[in-house]
Amino acid sequence: MIFDSILGLFSLDMGIDLGTCNTLVCVKGQGIVLNEPSVVAVKKGTNRVLQNGNAVGLVAKEMLGKTPGSISAIRPMKDGVISDFEITEAMLSYFIRRVHGRKHFIGPRVVIAIPSGITAVEKRAVLDSAERAGARRVYLVEEPRAAAIGAGLPVTEPTASMIVDVGGGTTEVAIISLADISVCESVRVAGDDFDEAIVGHMKKTYNMAIGEQMAERIKIEIGSAAPVWGDNEPTMDVRGRDMISGLPRKTTITAGEIREALQEPITQIIEAVTRTLERAEPELAADLVENGITMAGGSSLLRGLANVISNATGLEVKIAEDPLTCVARGTSVYLENLELWKDTMESDADKT
Repeated sequence: MIFDSILGLFSLDMGIDLGTCNTLVCVKGQGIVLNEPSVVAVKKGTNRVLQNGNAVGLVAKEMLGKTPGSISAIRPMKDGVISDFEITEAMLSYFIRRVHGRKHFIGPRVVIAIPSGITAVEKRAVLDSAERAGARRVYLVEEPRAAAIGAGLPVTEPTASMIVDVGGGTTEVAIISLADISVCESVRVAGDDFDEAIVGHMKKTYNMAIGEQMAERIKIEIGSAAPVWGDNEPTMDVRGRDMISGLPRKTTITAGEIREALQEPITQIIEAVTRTLERAEPELAADLVENGITMAGGSSLLRGLANVISNATGLEVKIAEDPLTCVARGTSVYLENLELWKDTMESDADKT
């Protein structure tokens, strides 16, 4: 153990928020040093990453939906868990290599945030991927706990803190007290489902096929969970392929119809929040009347989502500062207190 601490002086320990849409890496004492999409471009039919292993992140995201037959742009994470083991490993080793550099000859200790609802097999996949990507030791921390710490909630105190972390693949809802999760729920409905709902709406209403990049742009520009603009709701020109003639065309859509399309995934998220509240201990529920709910994760920025959750629960809902980076910031706090907290975290040392 002492040896491990000494090795730590020569390596760059890092915290990773391995997300379905984006991967963020933070380094002890430096904050967030990398924030890139979780996308990898490989040669079709193989797992060989293009550009000598460097077609990862932003470079690969620009290729999504636009690749020729010889290239595949793959998102190796689905619903917050690894769906393609080898490509996740390639992606992790690229990110670790970029942050760690060649200066440090000893592999880093890595803290990785994982969804609270994942199975033992899925955990094993994360541990193995990180180890094979060059990590010396791997520690796992539940995403809602990391998000609550990153959002600056008083998680170690005997009072209830409630976090709703709406990411790309999963929504994590948890009530935390005394540094541990009291009740939590992880549902595989989040930002990606918003995009899918928009793609489905364009197909059904306009017979138009659009790509996931276009759907994401619609969501960011005019997406909302509740009416927020008043009477003059914005419109947007959408370009895609006509499914009847097969030719490219454009059409104009309104914010109102996109809000309708998003109702189903939003309702599922609200149900997860109310279910979690119903399972809370009475004393913790009493605390929440005062403390309210904090939202984190990139998809919590959907206009009006906080208001909708507030109306459904009757509690005050606030969005954390810089919600996209909450989980990553939480992992960096774990890194700083690694010696203190490592016994409470799962790590590769636990495996038999």
